[in-house]
Amino acid sequence: MAGDITVTQANRKCSAVTGSTRKIKDNAADWHNLMVRWEKLNEDGFNVAGNLVDIRLTRSQSDQLLVVDESSSPSSPSSPSSLSSAPAQQTSGAAELQDECCKLQDVVGKMVVVVKKMERLTASQQGLQDLEEFQFGLEGRKCPLFHSWSAKHFNELSRVLLDSFSQELKLKQTILQELAHTATSDLCMVYLSCWLHQPFITPQTRLTLEALLLETGHHPL
Repeated sequence: MAGDITVTQANRKCSAVTGSTRKIKDNAADWHNLMVRWEKLNEDGFNVAGNLVDIRLTRSQSDQLLVVDESSSPSSPSSPSSLSSAPAQQTSGAAELQDECCKLQDVVGKMVVVVKKMERLTASQQGLQDLEEFQFGLEGRKCPLFHSWSAKHFNELSRVLLDSFSQELKLKQTILQELAHTATSDLCMVYLSCWLHQPFITPQTRLTLEALLLETGHHPL
């Protein structure tokens, strides 16, 4: 699923792409483009989250070493250099951690925008279904819009796609809230794995999009 799809005269299979047919075809292209955008954001977010985890675990290990060092020599006063370097390192680490948190928050914010656009696409599909039912009754038109799907079927698949990405966005927002405060490496790896593999965006989700592109003529049958 690489590159944006632009609806042009060259890639239209139907000789007269107008009305609901034209709008649904445009919506299918928008779904593809938004999913490509999401995948790029997911990759960017994973890289940032990886950096955040590295900084967080490094700080945790440094804090533990500092505690061990202080407890192992209670009668020996710390040298001025060690007293001054530790706060400086902690301040530097905190600044780096904050910077990565802001970057990850920016990525999640852009994902929120993508899902909002998906919501508008789904609302558009509902409007098209309502229009078709108004014009042709609850059974819809006798001649399919493209190969075999009705407006209702397009609407149902849009809702399936939207639900997948909405659930995945909630997971991303949870990871954003928890990742910077997680000290154990195992839990950090769980969060990173969840971010990368996107459990709510299943192979079935991707097949749904591919079916949508095939039905509307963006991909050849």
